[in-house]
Amino acid sequence: MVIGLVLHTGHRARFAEAARTLTGVEFTWAVYEHEEQIRDRVRDLLAAEELDGLLLGLVPFARSRDLIPAGLPVAVTRSAALDLALAWARARGNGWPATPVSIDTFTHETVAEVASALGLDRSAVATLPFDADQPVDEVVAFHQEHLARTGARYVITVRTGVAAALDGRAAVLHALATPGTIRADLYDLVLRVRRRRADEQRFAAAVFRAPEAGTRAALQRALQSVPELADAWIEEHGPRGVVAFAPAAVFETLTEHWVTTPVRWHNSPDDETGDLDAVAGFGIGPSARGSVALAEQAADRAEQDGAASAYLITDDGVMIGPMGSGGTPLAYTYRGHGGLETLAGRAGLSPATLSRLAALERSLGGRSISPGDLAEALGITDPSGRRLIRKLSDAGLVVAGGSTQPHPKGRPARLYRLAIAQALATGDDQPGGDPA
Repeated sequence: MVIGLVLHTGHRARFAEAARTLTGVEFTWAVYEHEEQIRDRVRDLLAAEELDGLLLGLVPFARSRDLIPAGLPVAVTRSAALDLALAWARARGNGWPATPVSIDTFTHETVAEVASALGLDRSAVATLPFDADQPVDEVVAFHQEHLARTGARYVITVRTGVAAALDGRAAVLHALATPGTIRADLYDLVLRVRRRRADEQRFAAAVFRAPEAGTRAALQRALQSVPELADAWIEEHGPRGVVAFAPAAVFETLTEHWVTTPVRWHNSPDDETGDLDAVAGFGIGPSARGSVALAEQAADRAEQDGAASAYLITDDGVMIGPMGSGGTPLAYTYRGHGGLETLAGRAGLSPATLSRLAALERSLGGRSISPGDLAEALGITDPSGRRLIRKLSDAGLVVAGGSTQPHPKGRPARLYRLAIAQALATGDDQPGGDPA
């Protein structure tokens, strides 16, 4: 298991101490000195490593949350009430009065809780909770105004940038997360990753219901044509339903991490039923029967929405949904077009993956896409997206299409246009065909 850690250079010792007691985990570090470096450090970390989880603080998370791949387990470590209490204890150890004082980052509730426990005058404590959009100079100005107005002896801060700006102008006490706080967050993250891995090995049931009676057989045929469900147990279930039983990871892939609705199935051209819209319910339970029962409950809940929808219910009471119908429809057609299998073999990909890419190409309508956007559309990590682009490029199934720079300070991202349909149309799927 590989866990990424994003931290300020001055915090490395405490993070290393927190990580020391974890075994069976490899840590990779993204260390920054100034907040402006965070995005580049996180981007480089995600590009260099196939991470199983990511731990970072409030500021790094706020600065880089859009870079984090969907589905990657993330823990945001933050200073706790104990860390604030320890800062106040250090103030008293220095002979300073506990109040007046100004405090940033902590919530009003946490400050009130600790001040009450220590018997302090809450009205003499100024609090500025964390705001992701608030620059360092505004936090510094908050402390300076309070110092000038009250004559306070010191400030309490969590942000290293604020402490550096106030250095030499005011006494500063850090209320940084202790190794114990960080260790607790690390343990929680590792446990979530391990639970997720265990869940991926569990089997799940899915109940699909078509809106009209008599469409059950067509729905079953449509499901049986989906490559990911090739090894699934699929049978009719009720007058208008079909039940499928497969590893939970299969359904997680189909739903793009339980986000989109995998219920619009495009049948082969010679199938008169056309597209099928249905509701879906997923269940993950301790047994096959239990999973099906949970899936039925989830399907009942989806039908209450009155439109194509899907829900997931697990045996520990978690419900996820409704899953949206936005995103790329899952249209699998390769079994009716043997050439796609040949192309997949040439690219070193599974027919299922190339089928999803063909569906994505149709939805793009000729528009170019970055490796990161491709990864997001397929529900995979950014490094996997880049490796996929390289395979497609080697097989002549993408065409370079310029570059884009979504963030002024970020690195430009190359754009590519999928060319799978062109390869099929020109016969490049045949052995010995020239790549597009």
